[in-house]
Amino acid sequence: MSASTTQPGILTSARYGKDKIRVFRIVRNGPIHDVVEYNVQVLLEGDIATSYTQGDNSVVVATDSMKNITYYLAKTSPHILTPEHFALHLATHVLATYAHIRKAYVSIEKLRWSRIPVGLEGQEALHPHSFVRDGEEKRFVNAEVDKKSDGSLEGKVTAGLTDLLVLKSTGSAFTGFIQDTYTTLTEVSDRILSTSVDFSYTYKHPIPIAFPTDERRLAFDTPGEVRHADEIARRARKATLDLFALDESESVQAILFKMAQQVIADNDDVETATYTLPNKHYIPVDMRYIGVDNLTPSKAEVFMPVSAPSGLISATISRK
Repeated sequence: MSASTTQPGILTSARYGKDKIRVFRIVRNGPIHDVVEYNVQVLLEGDIATSYTQGDNSVVVATDSMKNITYYLAKTSPHILTPEHFALHLATHVLATYAHIRKAYVSIEKLRWSRIPVGLEGQEALHPHSFVRDGEEKRFVNAEVDKKSDGSLEGKVTAGLTDLLVLKSTGSAFTGFIQDTYTTLTEVSDRILSTSVDFSYTYKHPIPIAFPTDERRLAFDTPGEVRHADEIARRARKATLDLFALDESESVQAILFKMAQQVIADNDDVETATYTLPNKHYIPVDMRYIGVDNLTPSKAEVFMPVSAPSGLISATISRK
């Protein structure tokens, strides 16, 4: 009896790659510098089954090679400053270089560095080569590129932000919810609203990508579908912050819906928008035991931050 007939299962999918490739790049244009810091993940699929079923390393592109390719392109790619463009360039180069690799997934997490404003108060100018780490929020990109049977390339891109921590001290209420046997929460007409916003948007796809024909397979033309990625990211962030600050709907779900609608309305290349909003609770401290009113909404000023448990609200809005 052959070994294959004695095995209870078969390999139905497999991918592998390199995770947590940390990249920092300075782009020097005379005295003006730009910087980006990325955490990169590269995963590959293709004709690699024998590495799993037979221990055959002849089909394996070493994960160390994936790391080195990432650093080489970080040095040479003109697309390094825009994570969507760099992710597609990296995936395209890998697929064009290795004939047996059929699909590449590149995920990039971009840390937020901003120029330091310097000078007299009210007359500040952005410094050309000094930066400050501006909060914990991160811009991310998930790019997937397929090599079709005819050799052509197609991409799919999802992008967004994570860990965008926001708070407003008034302008939010929670009333009118179901009251039954299990309800202990009281209605409140004025409260702190805080959340760590995660949002993502998918670009219209498939995104056709030109197969590089140069000797090193390094050529890459940014597809029109993602050409304005930086502007889309900026508009999506602004819409999120504006609506959070200005909208006074009693339903957080309604605010979420308006945010996603605005992202789709502002960006013709966006197909869907998804938001996840976990509540960051701030509970007013009860000081009645010493005769101090800190519970009436208009007088509540001292709060106890509570990390768990927390509410979690999520929805996806798709273009009609």
